[in-house]
Amino acid sequence: FHSVVNVTKIEIFAHYRWPWCVVKLKTTQIKGKGIPDPPHFPLAESVSQWRGEGRVAVWLHVPILQSSLVAVAASQGFAFHHAEQGSSTLTLWLAEGPSRLPGFATHQLGVAGAVLDESTGKVLVVQDRNKTINAWKFPGGLSNPGEDIGDTAVREVFEETGIKSEFKSILSIRQQHKHPRAFGKSDMYIICRMEPSSFHISFCQHECLRCEWMDLEELARMENTTPITSNVAKLLLFGYQEGFDRIDITMREFPAVYTGLFYKLYHRELPESYRNMT
Repeated sequence: FHSVVNVTKIEIFAHYRWPWCVVKLKTTQIKGKGIPDPPHFPLAESVSQWRGEGRVAVWLHVPILQSSLVAVAASQGFAFHHAEQGSSTLTLWLAEGPSRLPGFATHQLGVAGAVLDESTGKVLVVQDRNKTINAWKFPGGLSNPGEDIGDTAVREVFEETGIKSEFKSILSIRQQHKHPRAFGKSDMYIICRMEPSSFHISFCQHECLRCEWMDLEELARMENTTPITSNVAKLLLFGYQEGFDRIDITMREFPAVYTGLFYKLYHRELPESYRNMT
């Protein structure tokens, strides 16, 4: 007597992006009799084929529910590259010499907003609830995947303080390696100049201990704060008194070389006579 069981069939779909091979898996359940064998994963044959075709590398995407196949891939020389919520990606270098494939993300991106009310000279500051040092700082947090820098600043300022604001420019960029909260990766921290469109504070008490509009000059002179907050406060004060054109890193959008895509370029303001040079 043989019972009817489900047998997993695994198909390999290769997308050739010369000289790489990008592989996705498709699993289907088929009816069979008897005790099912382990899923047939024809990876060794495929790797041999790709080598024969002169491919230099393979990117293998494995859905999380098929993670048992990772061991099969590892036996063929694949190694982890990165993982997301629903899948992991492995790579195999097929060419001679050490792998020249790019590593996964090297940095995480944090963005803060220095929201200045120019009519009063006051700037929006918070004290984080979960920080080792509860010094005054600009509200901010990590950028979401696919989120523009200015949009992150607008969102984080509103989520933490209840203040609506508009992105005006980038003021500073900090790079820190071996960041304790970045899983061994480096951290980029960008502070933006923001203009408020609302003024009533309703701060998030889960994230913040305090939030207030503080005199910018007071913040610039304050000793009990972090070096980055102190220096950016002084930079913002300089721009407020001498002209923001002397400190702003502005943004322009351009079409990318990839069809249908655009990118944002951040740089100091370029005089029109130079911008329109032909």
